[in-house]
Amino acid sequence: MAVLLIAEDDEDIALVLVRVFKRTGMTVLRESDGRAAFETILEHRPDLVLTDLGMPVMDGWELIDAIRAHPDDDIRRIPVAVLSGHLRPGDPRAGSAQVCAIMLKPCPNDQLLATMDELVAIGPHDHDAADNRCPADIPVSV
Repeated sequence: MAVLLIAEDDEDIALVLVRVFKRTGMTVLRESDGRAAFETILEHRPDLVLTDLGMPVMDGWELIDAIRAHPDDDIRRIPVAVLSGHLRPGDPRAGSAQVCAIMLKPCPNDQLLATMDELVAIGPHDHDAADNRCPADIPVSV
């Protein structure tokens, strides 16, 4: 089964997310800041990452940048989805962040699960600098 890393600093939200994904049979890792999440990615190499944007130490944008800039293909090509309440419509970073999906809080569990299931099915993939769209072709909801 897939290994998911959740990077979320809000304890209540993180507990709900962990419970939702564990019920599907996923192995779930969880960190409360971007730097710890990146260290966990390097150590455990999860199949996908779900990150918040507003976190201490290293925010979600910085975490995404660190993943995409990593020289190891196994790290750089990990599917990354954003789940955030801090994203504003029209934020220019959303289009250039090289993420596979962006979902806004509160996000219905069925949408969240369907999106992450699709990313698991697609697996690791490139995010070409000329076209930052994920091959998943998941609609971005910002």
